[in-house]
Formats: sequence, C-alpha cells, structure tokens
Amino acid sequence: MAELGKTHELHKRRLGRNTGVALLLGLFVVLSIAVSVVKIGNSNSELENATEEASE
Repeated sequence: MAELGKTHELHKRRLGRNTGVALLLGLFVVLSIAVSVVKIGNSNSELENATEEASE
C-alpha cells in the first residue's frame, strides 16, 4: 500500500509548471491593467487639452 504522505515526482513537476503558468497569467493581468490605466490617463489629458484649446 502506498504511503499517503509521499509525493510522486510527477506531482512535483506538475506543481512547478502550474506555479509558472500562474505567475505568467498574473503578470499578463497586471500588464493589461497597467496599459488600460495609461491609455485612459492619456485620453483624459488629451480631452482636457482639447477643451482648453476650444475655450481659448
């Protein structure tokens, strides 16, 4: 009978791969949010500049 506390080598490799995929997914989410924030910030500043120029 197999011991319950023993971890098979395949599970160790799978855990490492899953951890790597999770980190890459997290980095992708952070990068997507950062790009969105920058684009929204730029469009707001362009809108403010356009309204200032129109009011002059």
